[in-house]
Amino acid sequence: MAAKFEIYTDGHGKFRFRLKAGNGEVIAVGEAYESKSSALKGIDSIKTNAAAAEIVDQTQS
Repeated sequence: MAAKFEIYTDGHGKFRFRLKAGNGEVIAVGEAYESKSSALKGIDSIKTNAAAAEIVDQTQS
């Protein structure tokens, strides 16, 4: 099974999304949005920008 984004409403009626891996495990969760269209734009932003995103390690080594 391929990864998928799921859009849902939370307990406060806000729209959220989560990204699930092919095995069904949640690997990312979006913030709360006022509208479904805003949540969809958040998904589009991740699809566009994630591949080139820099990794910043803020842990102490």
